[in-house]
Order: sequence, then structure tokens, then C-alpha cells
Amino acid sequence: MNQPTPGTPRLLRAINDRAALRALLERGPLTRPEIGALTGLSKPTASQLLIRLQEAGLVVLDGIREGLPGRTAEVYRLNPTAAHVAALDVTRAGVHVRIADITGTVAGEYHLPTPGRSGGDPVGRVRAALEGAGASAARPGTATAVRTAATAAPVVIRRAVIGVEGAVDPGTGRLAYATSEDMPGWQIPDLVSTLSDGLGVPVAVENNVNLVAQAEQAHGAGRGHRDFVLLWAGEGLGSALVLGGRLHRGATGGAGEVGYMPTPGAPTARETGRYANHGYQALTGGPAVLRILRSYGVRGGDPARAVRNAVRAAASAGGRGARAGDARAGLLDVASRLALGLAAITSVVDPEIIVLTGGTLLAGGETLRELVEHELHALTIPRPPLVLSTVEGNPVLAGALDLALAGAREEVFGSAVPP
Repeated sequence: MNQPTPGTPRLLRAINDRAALRALLERGPLTRPEIGALTGLSKPTASQLLIRLQEAGLVVLDGIREGLPGRTAEVYRLNPTAAHVAALDVTRAGVHVRIADITGTVAGEYHLPTPGRSGGDPVGRVRAALEGAGASAARPGTATAVRTAATAAPVVIRRAVIGVEGAVDPGTGRLAYATSEDMPGWQIPDLVSTLSDGLGVPVAVENNVNLVAQAEQAHGAGRGHRDFVLLWAGEGLGSALVLGGRLHRGATGGAGEVGYMPTPGAPTARETGRYANHGYQALTGGPAVLRILRSYGVRGGDPARAVRNAVRAAASAGGRGARAGDARAGLLDVASRLALGLAAITSVVDPEIIVLTGGTLLAGGETLRELVEHELHALTIPRPPLVLSTVEGNPVLAGALDLALAGAREEVFGSAVPP
């Protein structure tokens, strides 16, 4: 692809086109005068720009807006079919996919269960999930096509971002920090290139908790903070680090894999094996939370329900009585264990805030948040505030969609100017 030469008319057109497309993306349908005012372009330049973008299929007419008597103005909007992207969340339970157009509007969603304990061929599973969401995976080397409710014509899926347990080691190309039991079928060489070649589109594979942090940074509690830690606690434990406004992945992609972090009171990898139940996970992962709360007389079918039952019991009868006292003691035990691992992270990173999310922590709500914060502040000199996640729905899909859209927009918005 030819790059624009600095100072040439082509470069200026590219800058103007990007500015106009961004304005349409962020502000919605606009008239030519409005585009000119937002970009600083003259009327003739704005008119030429709109013709160019219409011919490129990036902008479409969106009707007429009436103003003063006798005056009307054509309204333009970003063409939603200019590109589509896919976001996927892959777990042991299945593959959840969401497809969106270039504006971010969701065009399809689907969940493909994983039968038994076998994940099968990753390319085949992802293709089947895309098809369930309304996409038709193409042959290798061609673009993946999707049919939406708005159009019967196939449009190009520019890229896909897939969230997984573990992380791809950039040195080996293999999925690390996850076992074949965690991600059955995904332990293959050159995972990213295999998926990209098999689906015919650029694919990025990202740690699921990192994608949650991406969503929090863009839409949730992390917005406006350049340094924050996110802790996910559910069946498993995971963390993400945002430093200087950027996600920190580490040399092998394992930054934030705190479930394996050696923690006082828990067995280490030396005793149990590298990927066995040890460290922070053994101390306060999902099975440990169930075991702790049961020892205080609190029951639940999974960690989230057990924590929710403990919160409810602790508040019963105004917080008085043996049952309420036992439940609160159980929550305090869980909180102190969570704080122990957070203390190590806080002492090294010194974040502005810590975002708490995942089934266990969200089920505990403000009650558990307050207990964890109190215990953490008793252990560390830095005392960052702890806040609960504010991202609704599936945060892995939300983060994956953000990354996929950012990449697609960069590509599409940069292709408007002809050579």
C-alpha cells in the first residue's frame, strides 16, 4: 500500500477525511456546514470531501433537514455497512460471539456450547459460532462475510478479537498460562496465524481479563485513570494492569496471571506442580471461597451464590444474632485472603484505583468491597480506593469489540483517499 508523502495534497485529503469520518462517528448524522464547522474546512472542500467519501462507500445520505424558510440541508451519516467486526469470548462452556458494524451497532450475537470436555478444532468452533451469529466464514485467503438483517448482501468482516483464558506467548505463538483442561483444543502451535489463515481475516487473541480492563478503561470505573489494577475473582482469579494509560502484558503475555502468584498460607508450584492448584488461586479462588463460607455455615451452589447468601445472612435481623455474625466472619475471612494478594500487587504497582469484578466480587457488592478495602489498607502504605465494576453485560465481549472496532476504523478510515 502506498503511503502518503508529507506535505502533498493526498496527505491533506487523508487528514481531512479522517477528521470528517471521526466527526460523523462521534456526533452522528451531520450536514455539510456542520462537518465544515467541526473540521475547519471551507464549503467547497467539505463538498469535495463528501463526494469522495460517498464514492468510497464510507458515507451515505441520511435525508434532508429543514431549516429556515426555503432552506434545506442534506444530512450525511457514516455508512454502517462499510465494515463489520467480530468479538468472541471463548471458555470451557462455549464460544460467545458478537458482531457489530463500523458504528458499533450490534448486528448479531450467538452462544455456541462446547459439548463435553472437548473444545474441538479452534478454527471450526469459531467459524461455527460466527455462522450462528449471522456470519458466513469464507475460505482461507478471502474475506469473511456476514449477512445482517439490514442487508442481504455480504459485507466484509475486517477483523476479529478473541478473548481466552491464559495468554499467547509472543515468543512461542502458543497459548500459555492455561492448560488443555482450561482451553481444550486451543493448545496448538502458531495459534493466531492458524486462526487468521483459517478464517481469512486478521485475528487477535487476547487474555479475557485484559479485555475486561479494556472495557473498564473505555466505559467503566477505570475511565479517566492512567494507572489502575483490575482484579477478577470468580471460579478463577485474574488481574490486569493499566500503566500510563496502556495495558501492560509482560514479556510472555503473563502480566496479571495472579492466580499462580505465591501467597502466604497457600501451597506453591514446588509442592503441587506448575499449573496445579497453588498460590493465590488456592487461597481464594472459587473452590476456596465455597470451602471457607461452608465452614461458617453458609451454603451456595457456586462461589457467587454463596457470597450472595453470606451478604444476605450478614444483614438479616439487622446484623445481629449468631447466623449474621458467622456470615460476616466468613466474608471477612474471604476479604482478608483477597487483600493479601492485592497487597503484593499494590506494593509494587501503586495504582490510582483498584477495580473489582467477577462473579465473587460483584455478588459481594458494597459489603465485600468495603471489607477488602479495609483489610488491604491495613497491609499496605499506598491506600488506593477499591471500586466495583460498572460495565454491564459481558465485559470480555465489550473489550474485544472495542479493540476490533479500533483496528477496523483505523484501516477503513485510512483507505478513503485513492492513490
